[in-house]
Amino acid sequence: MWICTLALLAFAQDGAAQGLGDHQYTSAAIEAGSRLYAAECALCHAPSGDGVDGVNLRLGQFRQPLSDFALRQLITTGLAEARMPGFDFDPTELNAIVAFIRAGFDPEGTAVKVGAAVRGQALFEGAGGCASCHRVNGRGPRTAPDLSDIGATRTPAALQRTLLDPDTAMLPINRPVRAVTRAGEIISGRRLNEDTYTVQLIDSDERLRSLMKADLVELEVSESATMKPTTLSSAEVADVIGYLLSLRGLQ
Repeated sequence: MWICTLALLAFAQDGAAQGLGDHQYTSAAIEAGSRLYAAECALCHAPSGDGVDGVNLRLGQFRQPLSDFALRQLITTGLAEARMPGFDFDPTELNAIVAFIRAGFDPEGTAVKVGAAVRGQALFEGAGGCASCHRVNGRGPRTAPDLSDIGATRTPAALQRTLLDPDTAMLPINRPVRAVTRAGEIISGRRLNEDTYTVQLIDSDERLRSLMKADLVELEVSESATMKPTTLSSAEVADVIGYLLSLRGLQ
């Protein structure tokens, strides 16, 4: 998956992807959260996190997408219509509970921070330039993968890895490809499918092309993503992830 090639995803100044530390919760926080959850939350939500209809905390499924901030607020104030009481946790305890939920109830898992979808959408469509590359709900170009339902198919950890280290996160089907035909035509684009005899791609002019390998003198599939590691701040990365997680296709 590509998340854009413009300002949002420019090279880091030192040429390396950002470290993960500022973008996720610590193992100590996740472990502390597991103990708090067992003591305070499991009675209603069940040890597996699916004790409330329409909610599965282990899978990160809520009745509506929630940022970490909104999740902390909900835990603190409660939800009267669902008969959920508020909890008087201190900030460290709140972080721990959120970390455990974001880690999928796995004390050894990765808990990625999730920000506000509204701010993430503004970055995606505005300063980040993502809408110049990606299509969402029928709007935008096709040169990069359609992200309309990305929130239903990718975890927060997978989205974070794509932003911070796109080369390791790129799916084989999305690899950049360059082909040269026997007639001398040079075709660059994004691979969609490939078999023994043909390769299908969408070229730089957004045209769907199916090429016979026997008609090619050169076919190069890159191992490197077109997008570059982001230089966004930790909070901005979290916001973009929050927006991407909200994209679950047209309902």
